[in-house]
Amino acid sequence: MAKIDTQNPVKVLIVEDEPHALMGLAELISGWGYRTETARDGIEGWEKTLAWNPAIVVTDLKMPRLDGLGLLAKMAEEGSGIQSNVAVILLTAQGSIQVAVDAMKLGAYDFLQKPVDAARLRAILTNATRQHDTAVELEVARRRLRETGVLGSMVGSSQAMREIFALIEQIAPSNVSVLITGESGTGKEMVARTLHELSPRKQRPFVAVNCAAIPESLIESELFGHEKGSFTGAVERRAGCFELASGGTLLLDELGEMPVATQAKLLRVLEERKLRRLGARTEQDVDVRVLAATNRDPAEAVAQGHLRSDLFYRLNVFHIHMPPLREHMEDLQTMAEAMVREMNLKHERRVSGVGPSILERMMSYDWPGNGRELRNVMERAVVLCPDGAPLDASHLPPQFGQSQAPPPRITDSGVIPVRVGATVDEMERLLIVRTLEATGQNKTRAAEVLGISLKTLHNKLKEYSHQKEDQPV
Repeated sequence: MAKIDTQNPVKVLIVEDEPHALMGLAELISGWGYRTETARDGIEGWEKTLAWNPAIVVTDLKMPRLDGLGLLAKMAEEGSGIQSNVAVILLTAQGSIQVAVDAMKLGAYDFLQKPVDAARLRAILTNATRQHDTAVELEVARRRLRETGVLGSMVGSSQAMREIFALIEQIAPSNVSVLITGESGTGKEMVARTLHELSPRKQRPFVAVNCAAIPESLIESELFGHEKGSFTGAVERRAGCFELASGGTLLLDELGEMPVATQAKLLRVLEERKLRRLGARTEQDVDVRVLAATNRDPAEAVAQGHLRSDLFYRLNVFHIHMPPLREHMEDLQTMAEAMVREMNLKHERRVSGVGPSILERMMSYDWPGNGRELRNVMERAVVLCPDGAPLDASHLPPQFGQSQAPPPRITDSGVIPVRVGATVDEMERLLIVRTLEATGQNKTRAAEVLGISLKTLHNKLKEYSHQKEDQPV
């Protein structure tokens, strides 16, 4: 059950013309920690809705003067947005399906038959409270966005970012799947976390799994869990990421690196909302909102066979593309200042802001590492800057801006010397090693330069490591 804030309890208005039922409901609901008010018919209920501003209205269907459907209709027609912020629960002794359908069309939150099942009513109130809290947080987020250009932990006032914020606001309260694309470092996981934090699932876990970082032999166990003895090394039962995220949100990062066979099993879980641990005989229900992220072009990944088309269509209900920082440089100053505030708290510093000299240098740089690179630069600068002073250009890394050149050279001449008689595997290994040297062992950047996935690079390096171990001493 949702926790009731005893300092600011949720307001519930009870509208019922039968006195004993009215008092019984008021005592029951207030006993659960809600703040209650009562009304004896729809007219009085409407007046108290306007004056008292309840989060939830529990109303009988049949009443004199104005019945429950009439109250609901009045809120929809004359409420000036009241109905969108109030969850209306209708009570009826008739059990008419058609009445329930009509009530839902008018915007009722739920429908409960008399005599009231207390456990069912409490569950409905709990869910309605979560919906109300989410609506309030969204409104606060919208106001903050209008005033400061901030949504959750995301910052930006450019047209591109405002369009992304608007879409996040719209889809966050739902359970739909979202595919998030963009270059490395653009903030794809930040989008996923914001979707989670602005959803009714925010009190439940947010679990992010990097599909590129998990060995192919273990990824199914990581996702779906396993039973003891289901494979060599499975010494105990283990819950997978779906179970760990139960009731919350699961982010599948670098989706394009997931083995195709595992993608087929993932698709089945998404469609049937059930999963089976490795080695288990029974299935279990899944209640998880699934988000996916990739730095690949998903259409290209589908065409190349790296991503199943049916899984792509299942996850791509909504698509959010995060632009690289170089395409919305008007947000750089706002982002940098927000990061300075964050780093001040993290490192207990008192840097006063971003000075003009450092801003000028940063604005002339194309930021191949995007927001992640900017965060690293800001953190370094805040640590170096004296308390009370603004950041200036002297706080930038010594080599700052040099990576703006085209892909790093393999040698001073920009080429690798080819030895006659060398095998393709030997030359591939040399290319990878030299590219890593040129990028300062930055594997993500090296993979981009080489035109391969990060997972492929990791696999190659692991292969080279094994080869070195196998060489005779």
